[in-house]
Amino acid sequence: MKSLSSAEIRQMWLDFWKSKGHSVEPSANLVPVNDPTLLWINSGVATLKKYFDGSVIPENPRITNAQKSIRTNDIENVGKTARHHTMFEMLGNFSIGDYFRDEAIEWGFELLTSPEWFAFPKEKLYITYYPDDKDSYNRWIALGVEPDHLVPLEENFWEIGAGPSGPDTEIFFDRGEAFDPENIGIRLLEEDLENDRYIEIWNIVLSQFNADPEIPRSEYKELPSKNIDTGAGLERLAAIFQGAKTNFETDLFMPIINEVEALSGKTYDPDGDNMSFKVIADHIRALSFAIGDGALPGNEGRGYVLRRLLRRAVMHGRRLGITDAFLYKLVPTVARIMESYYPEVLEKRDFIEKIVKREEETFARTIDAGSGHLEELLTELKAAGKDTLEGKAIFKLYDTYGFPVELTEELAEDAGYKIDHEGFKAAMKEQQDRARAAVVKGGSMGMQNETLAGIVEPSEFVYYVNNLESNLSVIVVDNERSEVVSEGQALLVFDKTPFYAEMGGQVADHGVIKNDKGDIVAKVTDVQKAPNGQALHTVDVLASLSTGTSYSLEIDTDRRFSVEKNHTATHLLHAALHNIIGEHATQAGSLNEESFLRFDFTHFEAVTPEELRQLETQVNEQIWNAIAVKTVETDVDTAKEMGAMALFGEKYGKVVRVVTIGDYSVELCGGTHVSNTSEIGLFKIVKEEGIGSGTRRILAVTGKEAFQAFRDQEDALKTIATTLKVPQLKEVPNKVNSLNEQVRDLQKENAELKEKAAAAQAGDVFKDVKEASGLRYIATQVEVADAGALRTFADNWKQKDYSDVLVLAAKIGEKVNVLVASKSKKVHAGNTIKALAPIVAGRGGGKPDMAMAGGSDASKIADLLAAVPEQF
Repeated sequence: MKSLSSAEIRQMWLDFWKSKGHSVEPSANLVPVNDPTLLWINSGVATLKKYFDGSVIPENPRITNAQKSIRTNDIENVGKTARHHTMFEMLGNFSIGDYFRDEAIEWGFELLTSPEWFAFPKEKLYITYYPDDKDSYNRWIALGVEPDHLVPLEENFWEIGAGPSGPDTEIFFDRGEAFDPENIGIRLLEEDLENDRYIEIWNIVLSQFNADPEIPRSEYKELPSKNIDTGAGLERLAAIFQGAKTNFETDLFMPIINEVEALSGKTYDPDGDNMSFKVIADHIRALSFAIGDGALPGNEGRGYVLRRLLRRAVMHGRRLGITDAFLYKLVPTVARIMESYYPEVLEKRDFIEKIVKREEETFARTIDAGSGHLEELLTELKAAGKDTLEGKAIFKLYDTYGFPVELTEELAEDAGYKIDHEGFKAAMKEQQDRARAAVVKGGSMGMQNETLAGIVEPSEFVYYVNNLESNLSVIVVDNERSEVVSEGQALLVFDKTPFYAEMGGQVADHGVIKNDKGDIVAKVTDVQKAPNGQALHTVDVLASLSTGTSYSLEIDTDRRFSVEKNHTATHLLHAALHNIIGEHATQAGSLNEESFLRFDFTHFEAVTPEELRQLETQVNEQIWNAIAVKTVETDVDTAKEMGAMALFGEKYGKVVRVVTIGDYSVELCGGTHVSNTSEIGLFKIVKEEGIGSGTRRILAVTGKEAFQAFRDQEDALKTIATTLKVPQLKEVPNKVNSLNEQVRDLQKENAELKEKAAAAQAGDVFKDVKEASGLRYIATQVEVADAGALRTFADNWKQKDYSDVLVLAAKIGEKVNVLVASKSKKVHAGNTIKALAPIVAGRGGGKPDMAMAGGSDASKIADLLAAVPEQF
């Protein structure tokens, strides 16, 4: 067999399919665009769904790619198995309504077995297929595959809800009896048993049916456009070509593992327990790529996944004896391994290192907090006379503080306690079930629309024209083509149009359609792209329209101009973010509406008021400088040489439009813009907020709306000035500061009076000492203004030896507040208040020495106080 590097395998794959007429699709960003069903891009086909469901027709129906992917359903298994990863590369070849079963199988077999390509020994390949798919079986036989190397499996049918589906055929490589110690043989495949002998290297999905959950599979209708979707794992192929026992002993992981050996002083043993090495190597790859693609660690969604991966890797570093921040030091190694196909990690190395190091340092502080929480839990156990830490408590440590079970177990055992493994597993399973229920596995595809996909008539968008005469070529009513429409709603295609179809964050144009008499025959309410790229006008029909007739298309120029101002301001804002926030602040989505603009960008913290002020100032300076806005059409390579930024999630064709605003901004953009920045008039940021982990959003307005935003602020300031009786607006800040000082003085005076009142009341309260079970206690109701006064009582009580336990209850408004303080090791204040609070329909908790609770039933305060001695 050949010995190939991972880079050689990837390139050979792409070269082979390119020789079969496939276009090479570049690897897409790991963060999905306009796909709420996916948290991450998790397969090679995930970015091509628009082609498979027919909503977009590709220029070339044959596509191949090497797609970076992330799957995090079973993070706990990473490091335990030979082939489980969070980030991996999926090699794929795809046919969108072009070739099908025969070519897919024949070419697949050629790539695998031809001496020119992978040159696998034929006798080492085993293939599974769907039992009813006799065509695939016969095709494999015709290629020379032995019948005993073909295994029928009922599971070989791919479907995820309504939409494209079909049988699949999987290819396995036999690594031999050395990986089958019990000599089970082919039954490992036939019975789908977990094993290290037969390694799945490729899955060919024959997408030929429109799945419908309401009917049996045997009644599925055939797709109007049959497709091929395949996936081969690069990591698995590398393990086979490099003779590695697991994926981790390949050139994709070993340089990272070697670096961890140097940092830890430990040695990686391929035959030993290397889980920590594997976890670190896998997780730093996923972190490096995900952060490079704009995702950032956080407390929810993608951010939570990254934070969990990082913390798991850090804890495994500690198991290897690495106590300082170290993961960030591995980023350059990841970058060097992947540089040949993914240069972006190396390009963004400094930023990725900064984020990883900062997160490691934050986690170090979190570990201290988690240790404190565990200590509290163990103290509660001791007070309750229990010897086992419950599974839910372990899971909270794991989920909230990032504590692995092994660390909790180690610390608990050192203190003489057991842990509830089964309870932890049950809590973990509950969380996994919730997570899986919240995401559609793989992301469902829409049903193919044969009518819209069948529109092939050409349509040209004519930039910067307010109206033009154009021939109506297509009418679609109720998903059927028609020659005439006289009422209701319809979809129209013209041979050319001034109407902009919604795209790239810019909303569609609105307007009217007139006949040759100048009468309005339809109102255009929306414009979208048809599958083959034509502008598809959604119209309300007012009078008869017919194909083959010329009409006048007139856009709403006021709306268009407002949108253009906002779109051009978006380009200025993007450049300003780079200049002020940093190069990492790249676009993660945008919306250019008639009355506002919305811009989403990657950033790891809130933009400060001073930074917002700088952004606003810099954008307005470009407006006041009256810079010409120019557009030019060219090829992608030339555009990049011009320094044009490619925007997040966008795909670009052979010809692109470059929008330049002097030497301030150069971007690839297909939208419409003002001709000079001065036309924007004014720019005003009205809001900045976080919309997800590592993603911020700015809302802004321009022109008339910006002027109105400033006017509204001025009016609000005038109202305040009138209320404060200040003659000039510029004096308002001084007046407000003066009033604030007065308020602080009054608050201080009020607090002192409360403290004196509490001290006076405490003199009587602390005299009422009772005794139970050998403990002195005070349990009484007090009159206070707020819960803070209860804490003042407790502080005074701590100063002298009044009693061992203090329990205070107060009715504040309609609510009840309760405080328990303890100086005795026999009484845990937190546990005591948990027992007392339900009496007043409340709940609470706290530390061993002091705890508080709130309740809603003030009529039961006496009952609560009477129950205090029962707690000793």
